[in-house]
Amino acid sequence: MTTLTNLEQVRRVVTAIPGPKSVAAIQRRAEAVSGGLGLTFPVVIERASDAIMLDLDGNQIIDMGSGIGVVNVGNSSSKVVERVIEQVQAFTHTCFTVAPYLNYIEVCEALNRLAPGTHKKKSMLANSGAEAVENAVKIARHYTKRQAIVVFEHAYHGRTNLTMALNAKNMPYKDGFGPFAPEIYRVPMPYEYRWLGPKETITEDAIEMITHKIEKEIGANNVAAILIEPIQGEGGFIVPPLGFLPALSKYCTDNGIVFMADEVQSGFARTGNMFAIESEGVIPDILITAKALGGGLPIAGVTGRAEIMDSSHVSGLGGTFGGNPVSCAAALGALETIESEDLIGRARHIGDVLGNGLLALAAKYPVIGEVRGRGAMLAIELIKPGTIEPNSDAMSKVLKYCMANGVFILSAGTYNNVIRFLPPLVITDDLLMDTLTVLDEAFATL
Repeated sequence: MTTLTNLEQVRRVVTAIPGPKSVAAIQRRAEAVSGGLGLTFPVVIERASDAIMLDLDGNQIIDMGSGIGVVNVGNSSSKVVERVIEQVQAFTHTCFTVAPYLNYIEVCEALNRLAPGTHKKKSMLANSGAEAVENAVKIARHYTKRQAIVVFEHAYHGRTNLTMALNAKNMPYKDGFGPFAPEIYRVPMPYEYRWLGPKETITEDAIEMITHKIEKEIGANNVAAILIEPIQGEGGFIVPPLGFLPALSKYCTDNGIVFMADEVQSGFARTGNMFAIESEGVIPDILITAKALGGGLPIAGVTGRAEIMDSSHVSGLGGTFGGNPVSCAAALGALETIESEDLIGRARHIGDVLGNGLLALAAKYPVIGEVRGRGAMLAIELIKPGTIEPNSDAMSKVLKYCMANGVFILSAGTYNNVIRFLPPLVITDDLLMDTLTVLDEAFATL
């Protein structure tokens, strides 16, 4: 077996990006792959390790997106690779609900231990964030014997039929794909930068608006669950104001509603806590995880209070590939890496280095309206200077410049004007500073 050495963690541009080999491969993609799949960067990757991706043309590109928050432990992390190889050599599939295996149980034990709260918890595993969200909704409805699910403006929860109904943004996620699942109700999200009311009372005002809407339009006694991202992902890294999540959790407890935290993008050390919901000591009834759980392999989890997780009838939950043994092996490697290498602390450090750099850019370029986020989950919102009008054109130009100069950074936001930063938590300070240099150059060209 050939063993590949890790890539040197430096940015290196040796051709135009995209280079000729990537251009040719993208042409093949256009012929073979459904046109319904998007393409953020027209660059084809050959190898990757930690925070560097090597394309077909030999360019070494800084990865500031982690495959949309997936490779928190770095690409091809050693503990993930070792456990995956060992598992593939043992067996690749039996279906856990047919012939179970130990590492599925071990992943559930780890999730139960890591999820907030000292109460008895149980877990189940699925393939993706969307599938985990759907299972969480099923469980909450079965447990409460209620139907309604409350979600938020700017929310994103997946691409299946049910999760499309949960999403706030029509294009590109929902347009033309209906009809959608019923009994989904949307309430305001306290998006502080764009909040029209007084900022001083945003938490109280938002809670009053939400609870009034629930009680008058739905009936609290009909609500099975309130589902929220503790920091909204695709919506633009919107951070709820202080006190909002605790107040929302209390309202759920007071009304027999299951409080569900979607930590698919914000979980596993990303924000400087194991889970973003922990920043104010909030304990969700159900915690939904995916992305970084598998260190690059597809796996997701639903972790909740034991009495909730046990409420479904036998065989009401499951799936052929849910908690595949190879993905479970990867998850155990990823979790071991997060804990043994203190990636929670590393995320906080990244937040300081990158956050301070972004604040310096904001002071220099008035097109940056706000810097926000927590830990290694940061974003800048671009506006037309002197207003809060979204500036998607500036966002596109900055991202295009960064790509051409060997830095991949992702966009986000309901208004297509947010640049989000999700670097692998093992990224070096040198690569962070190099990224900030390229960003400075990009803004200078506007």
